[in-house]
Amino acid sequence: MSPQSLQIRLYDEVASLEALRGSWDDLLAEFPGATVFCTLEWLLAWWHAFGAGRRLHVLGFFESNGRLAGVAPLSLSRETRGPVALKLMQMLGDGSADSDNLDFPVRTGCEESVAEALLNHLKAEQHLWDVCQFNTLPAESQVARALAALIGAERWTHYTTGTMTRAIDLPGTWAEYLAQLSSNEREKVGRRPRKLAKTHQVRLYKCDTESDLPACLSILFDLHQKRWTSSGEPGTFGSAERRQFYSEMAKAFLDRGWLEFWLLDVDGVTVAAQFGFRYRQTFFILQEGFEPALSGESVGYVLRAHVMKYLIECGVRRYDFMAGQEPAKARWGGRPGQYLNMHFARPRSAGGLYLQAVNEAEAAKEYLRKHLPQPAWNLLHKINLKLRGPDGPEK
Repeated sequence: MSPQSLQIRLYDEVASLEALRGSWDDLLAEFPGATVFCTLEWLLAWWHAFGAGRRLHVLGFFESNGRLAGVAPLSLSRETRGPVALKLMQMLGDGSADSDNLDFPVRTGCEESVAEALLNHLKAEQHLWDVCQFNTLPAESQVARALAALIGAERWTHYTTGTMTRAIDLPGTWAEYLAQLSSNEREKVGRRPRKLAKTHQVRLYKCDTESDLPACLSILFDLHQKRWTSSGEPGTFGSAERRQFYSEMAKAFLDRGWLEFWLLDVDGVTVAAQFGFRYRQTFFILQEGFEPALSGESVGYVLRAHVMKYLIECGVRRYDFMAGQEPAKARWGGRPGQYLNMHFARPRSAGGLYLQAVNEAEAAKEYLRKHLPQPAWNLLHKINLKLRGPDGPEK
């Protein structure tokens, strides 16, 4: 298929995207790399919460017979970066630190044609953007790889970085999973639930009805906030937009049977919550919260072990921690992976000069990290965090 044979249609309003839902779902059913982050349930809930100041710029690539061959879910915004005002083109869902695994859904065999058609569109509409920032793309994204090769051939200014991730490849049985853990971790998985149940009345349950969602979400928000506010931080759910996003997304996921929202009660009080979702054979953990006063009882640990055992028994084969390299993820058996962040601009443009400056600054930062004494680097890093303010939620 040649890129010239593809018809590009722009969807810049929610209503038009809703009209595309049937074709979008059909495309995802054939897309090997589909995750929940490619669904309209996720993307539209995100847009309703975080879309202020942005413009939808979703491209549909259609074959001559009218079949949808691929989608580029994008958005446009204007942002000031230091002294520079830039027009940014980003993946729809990026910009609030909530989305991972953003990708270009495409039918098998259409990857290169869609990538080339997308590049032609970027050339034709270059007045709309200064910099393209396509973040958290799966490392195996075929359209991203093809697009990167095309951009390189055009000699555009471009930089690709990685964001580390961790995920567990789950075996067929709980016993097989336990055998993968260290003896110390295996002992904790068995001992901690028994210890909690010996001294308290314990209830583990799943939020699976719409009428219970508001109360369960309120508990998650409160438990998660407690840990951060006790440290003087604003916390993820201090944002009204994020609470709105979770509420709309959770309802949509519950309707589709994707929601895995688990809670743990101790002596009649909810003390831990784990919010995630299952799509195909993968479970994604998005947020957790627990009562800090019961940290010594390992209530969050007990809940995670229970949910993981349940998921394995249900046939889930991947437990995805998403971005981040926290040591606990490795202790549970998480293997390292990587997302790709592709940033590019036309050469000798304001966007290209900006990207060059950012890349040089990052190179200088990496040099300092490697050569400064650790205490000096820690102090510099702490000062930088104070200057920048909160960097979005942890995942």
